[in-house]
Amino acid sequence: MEQRRCESAIRTDMAIELRELDASADGVEESEERLGDVVVTRIKLLTDEAAGRYGKNKGSYITLDAEGIAARPLDLFDEVAARVAEEIQRLAGMELSRAVVLVVGLGNREVTPDSLGPRVVERIYVTRHIRQLLPDALDADVSSVCAIAPGVLGVTGIETVELVRGAVEHVRPDLVIAIDALAARRATRIGASVQLTDAGISPGSGVGNRRASISEQELNCKVLAIGVPLVVYAATVVRDALGLMAKDAGMPDGDLEGVSIAEEMGDMIMTPKDIDTMVDDMAGILARGINAAIFAEEYEAVRQLTT
Repeated sequence: MEQRRCESAIRTDMAIELRELDASADGVEESEERLGDVVVTRIKLLTDEAAGRYGKNKGSYITLDAEGIAARPLDLFDEVAARVAEEIQRLAGMELSRAVVLVVGLGNREVTPDSLGPRVVERIYVTRHIRQLLPDALDADVSSVCAIAPGVLGVTGIETVELVRGAVEHVRPDLVIAIDALAARRATRIGASVQLTDAGISPGSGVGNRRASISEQELNCKVLAIGVPLVVYAATVVRDALGLMAKDAGMPDGDLEGVSIAEEMGDMIMTPKDIDTMVDDMAGILARGINAAIFAEEYEAVRQLTT
């Protein structure tokens, strides 16, 4: 079956890339539009069959592609942050003013390609403690926001979803926003794309260490997941390179079927040499987008109070 071949040779967390590999699946809605310098692709998996074919949960998957972001233009940073805010508000399906929001930064702060979530959490404007201790300091319409970076199983010895579930049971949020690093199929998407979904996320999926999912089904509250591809599997890069060589030589792609790339390369992953800068840039962009989505017109007032 084609999907099995794709799963063994090409690994990606991006719904848009899975769709590129297999565009024939039924039960999928797809649209694309360019908004300024950002290409927005919306994919909705409507049926269990479609979700199973792509190895995803049913739901909406939105990809923001900003190819020029590698040059670090500040105006594009602002534009991507604004698009992130818009999509969060659209996916949330609720009025975020006065909402209780829990932001969860997944990943390991000590491993650069896996540190996106904790770095975003450091820049979130948390207000829950202010609402409790200084209720008159904030307008009544300002959301109550808290944030955690629960770490990873190998450090804490506790499944991430268990820690998040404990926080949810105590805080009782209306919305959980989880941020994590992802794996991409195409190296050009590293640090240049953002995926947002209402279908949950499995911590560690970007490095092939999938854990129990953080989803609405697990937590009994609305969950949005935001990810940025920051790694690519070496086997995928090699396979794409061989495909280009075969194309240049006039060979059919089928000639590559006998090459055991995944077995030879194992689970080796690759990141760019400037991954530190990429992660820091994307953490700033996502934090701005999340803060803007939650606080809207009160953004500046909250920023001045919390920073």
